[in-house]
Amino acid sequence: MKVPILKTLWLSSLIALMVPIIAWSDIQLKEYWMVEEYFSEFPQQKKLSDAFNRKVQADTPSPLATHKPVKISIIYPGQQVSDYWRRSVASFTARLKQMDIPYELDSLHTKPGVEIALQIKQIRKSLGAQTDYLVFTLDALRHKNLIERIIAQGRTKVILQNITTPLKAFGQQQPFLYVGFDHSIGANMLAQRYMAVATKTSEYAILFGTKGYVSKVRGGVFQDTIASNTDMKLVASYYVDFNRDKAATATREILKNHPNINFIYACSTDIALGVSDVLAEAGLTGKVLVNGWGGGSSELAAIQDGRLSFTVMRMNDDNGVAMAHAIALDIQGKAGDVPTLYSGDFHLVDQNMSAKDIEALKRRAFRLSQ
Repeated sequence: MKVPILKTLWLSSLIALMVPIIAWSDIQLKEYWMVEEYFSEFPQQKKLSDAFNRKVQADTPSPLATHKPVKISIIYPGQQVSDYWRRSVASFTARLKQMDIPYELDSLHTKPGVEIALQIKQIRKSLGAQTDYLVFTLDALRHKNLIERIIAQGRTKVILQNITTPLKAFGQQQPFLYVGFDHSIGANMLAQRYMAVATKTSEYAILFGTKGYVSKVRGGVFQDTIASNTDMKLVASYYVDFNRDKAATATREILKNHPNINFIYACSTDIALGVSDVLAEAGLTGKVLVNGWGGGSSELAAIQDGRLSFTVMRMNDDNGVAMAHAIALDIQGKAGDVPTLYSGDFHLVDQNMSAKDIEALKRRAFRLSQ
């Protein structure tokens, strides 16, 4: 089923400027290798990823022989309520220490999606300092062009976090590692849950983050899945910059214009909490459903308090551990054992789960970042 073109509101300080939503899946399939598609096209990569995952899951990694410190630069959109990025650094450095890998770390956390110039300035500074590994993300066109130049230069190895779909435009010159939790898998899990608990004619809204890769996959895959399998009606969609206050403003507008709304699909933790804030104000907690995205500490608390309906919980620390093992293999001269992509596991968490079961998931997900 073709996704209809709707009017979408771009939120800055106020709601303004109408722009159209396009069928995200059409662009996505042209630009990226989806995880299963990539493994099907390159079956050796699936074998590498499975073997690599066994290292990631090991509780007691072997220490390495002494060597000189590696220089690492981390540039994250980490100024969010979500603790994903903070835990990623914590699990990454904890695993490096477990393996006795000396390192020099330079890190910068920026606002998601809106401080690209600052990110680029920091990257240039890191390259000037001859960093060995640059840990970054890819969410905007300017990111793509810069990453492509770094890869071509060949000095610094690029680890792209929070993206698990290799970019076809990079061809054979891919980054050292794509690592994270596949957004399309998470979006499909949430779509399946909404289809199970909501009527097929429900009205719903989507709150995207910024225009870019994450919104494209998290929001677009969800939208396409719902449109292809139900008669649910998408009545509103907003870009809210992964910002809690803007999500709250958009939610008030949605409730005013669509009083019969059944659920609001949130593309991130901060967005979900902004929605839940307004639902609580309006006395609609539990009556209008809202999901989390990622299952960090704040989301799990909100689920246990009844403020969020459910979420997809990442086994968070696996991505930091994966980055550490990729570097460990590289400095041992075993870069060929590092897969192009590593995608960690999700678990769906809802209000029906016991506190004991949630604690068990937390122990696994946050095993090094407590």
